[in-house]
Amino acid sequence: MPSTALRTGDASPLARALPILCAIVQILTTLLPGIGIGRPIGDQSNSVRTLVTPAGWAFAIWGALYAGTIVFAVYQALPRQRSNPLLARLRWPAAGAFLGNALWAAYTQGFGLGVASVIIILFTLACLIATLRTLPAWPHGFSAGERWCAALPLTALASWLTVASIVNIAATLRFIGVDGGDATPLIAAALLLLAGVIAAWALIATRGCPPYALVFLWALAAIWAAGGQAATLAALAVPAAALLVVGTLIGLSRGGVRHWLGQQGGPS
Repeated sequence: MPSTALRTGDASPLARALPILCAIVQILTTLLPGIGIGRPIGDQSNSVRTLVTPAGWAFAIWGALYAGTIVFAVYQALPRQRSNPLLARLRWPAAGAFLGNALWAAYTQGFGLGVASVIIILFTLACLIATLRTLPAWPHGFSAGERWCAALPLTALASWLTVASIVNIAATLRFIGVDGGDATPLIAAALLLLAGVIAAWALIATRGCPPYALVFLWALAAIWAAGGQAATLAALAVPAAALLVVGTLIGLSRGGVRHWLGQQGGPS
């Protein structure tokens, strides 16, 4: 049975408007340096680069991620979706995540990657984890619209924020003067392996979500292109983490992954 066949109370106009507002604000906030408020996020990040900071080209993914948040925000606000029970469970945590992105960008551009930025990004990740708990457990299948306009953008964003949280914590430690010294490459390798374990656990919890895996591998490739060229241990840890992610996804490919790519569900 498609989830759109189930009905729930109609979402209020405010509830449907909030994700749109937050999705727009998160994009506009990144433009503040253009009017003289703060420094670009890229500049702030480069000032505290670590061995787990991805290469600059990786952040181009934000264009696709932002576009996905707009797609979700508009989709959930459509009149025919106001009683959609799946979107009712996704709407509020998604809006919280978009707001978190806006707050993180505003703080980081103004003050750098400090402790507050870690708190904000972990709040954002927590909101996205709430959506990840809903999507793989949804028992009624996805319509085409739910799959492409809700599941895809939210799981991709959750994956990037998983990596970004680890990168942010590492950069914050450097920002406040915590230096691993000669052990820095070993610490970076340990963080990368931990990231691989977290991603594998997330794939198991989400029944092999393909967008989550692909975005995570994109981030790992960018980390290898940067820190992997500077330290042998980091260079070895990246493919190890990637193999863990790929192996987990392959192991789940005959089971839950069909939940994401199958043809269940009705029209959007």
